[in-house]
Amino acid sequence: MADGGTEAKGTGDGGTEAGGTRVKARGIATDGAVNRLRFLALTHGRPLWRLAESVTPVRRRLNAALIDSAVREMPGRPEPLSTRSDYTSWSSLTDRSFMARHLPPVPGGDADAGRPTPEQAADLFTRGEEMIPCPRSTVLFAYFAQWFTDGFLRGDTREPRDPRVNTSNHEIDVNPVYGLDEEATAAIRAFEGGLLKSQLVNGGEFPPYLCEQGKIKSEFSALSAAKFDVLDDARRDTLFATGGDRGNVQVGFTMFTVLFLREHNRVARLLAARHPRWDDERLFQTARNIVIALVIKLVVEEYINHITPYHFRFLLDPRLTTRLARAPWHRQNWASVEFNLVYRWHSLIPSTLIVGDRELPLAATLFGSALIPEAGLGRLFEDASEQRAGRIGLFNTDPALREVDMASIAGSRALRLASYNDYRAHCRFPRVRRFEQISGDPRVSGALRELYRGVDDIDLYVGLFAEEPGSAKAILPPLLTKIIAIDAFSQALTNPLLAPRVLSAETFSPLGMEIIGSTRTVSDILHRNVPEDPQPRFVSMTWRGAR
Repeated sequence: MADGGTEAKGTGDGGTEAGGTRVKARGIATDGAVNRLRFLALTHGRPLWRLAESVTPVRRRLNAALIDSAVREMPGRPEPLSTRSDYTSWSSLTDRSFMARHLPPVPGGDADAGRPTPEQAADLFTRGEEMIPCPRSTVLFAYFAQWFTDGFLRGDTREPRDPRVNTSNHEIDVNPVYGLDEEATAAIRAFEGGLLKSQLVNGGEFPPYLCEQGKIKSEFSALSAAKFDVLDDARRDTLFATGGDRGNVQVGFTMFTVLFLREHNRVARLLAARHPRWDDERLFQTARNIVIALVIKLVVEEYINHITPYHFRFLLDPRLTTRLARAPWHRQNWASVEFNLVYRWHSLIPSTLIVGDRELPLAATLFGSALIPEAGLGRLFEDASEQRAGRIGLFNTDPALREVDMASIAGSRALRLASYNDYRAHCRFPRVRRFEQISGDPRVSGALRELYRGVDDIDLYVGLFAEEPGSAKAILPPLLTKIIAIDAFSQALTNPLLAPRVLSAETFSPLGMEIIGSTRTVSDILHRNVPEDPQPRFVSMTWRGAR
């Protein structure tokens, strides 16, 4: 697969479809002239983009203009509808315990007549014997994506679950570390020196243990842990006490929670030394502000730049937030049901994961907190950076996650989401007319044709991942990329900490502004938080072979 509509045989590097199948690249007929020409402009002419980046005023203007134009590809918030009702009401415009929605629900009746059952559609995602590798991503990218998005893409936690309802604060607030509410935050605070509670294990700093003899300790009664009831007492005693209920759900998730606990405490200690008159509350709140801003900066400058195959690299510039604060889309955050669906990137996860000296099946890394002190945080971040992630798409998800795909499809139908083609039109793509326009891989187009009556019947969830990427280096297909960019930028850059009157030394302290300004990558944060193992480590969301 190559740019410009040419053909190429698969080379086994993850840049083409499975098995070296000959496929055609996407073109103007499929993506539309404006979308395709924009993509080609941003993925060609590297020397010109580097020249533009070298001139600070030009870079700042390009940075703001490209972000603003990306978000404007869909109508801005507030959405007229939410999952609360099929019509607009004051409650549907204000009650954020329900999900926002970009398009109205489709009429009921025989909408599913041309569609497979959720069980049949879920089979489209299942991986065969070999994982198709991503052309650029590492497992660290997959770990960060899950940790970052699970903070604000939170469904109903009750049983039976209601797909209309969420438990989100709708902000990037690092609640996997700090908790969703003040009661959870209080449970994990040391209330001394602005610190979070911690313990030393094998010379490294970790959260304290949540349980003793299988029971949650009284000091942590405000906390909860996902899937707690299915664990035996011995496994419960290995869980860390974290603000978020998912802090122990998978080893990668726990790694990032531990890393940012360490960063919070490191920053709090520096602030205490710099400001000896500050009380615990001010030290804690300022350190928390700094950590939240650091996460947002990583999202823009490492995570989004990794996702896009563009030569231009986005920046979180203080002047950017001032410029974009006047944009019409700059409204209160509200996560949408569509945004929740587009982040089901299960195919990124290999069927076996390298953790220290072991290669473990995916299931063995669930509730794997005990694995981290054993191998060491630095080693595990390097292991995740050295292992390639899977390619995002159909036929590439571990069978153990089939139930999650099935539930995603069933949930989207329960909410009567519009079709894949309807969302293409909403995002300014031409509607597809043939299955081959979605993917040139005969296996994908043939499977869609076999299961769906026509292209207008394809579920959004299936179509998002069936689409062919725009180039051999692209991680995501075009519609998925556009929805991610729209929601990621519009929900990260509206964070209250980035407001023009808030983003200042008064909020973060002069030291905090220095820390934020000098941090670019996860590697920066990791290397200043492993005093027990201070050797240089390769820490990256981008695979070495793709650099």
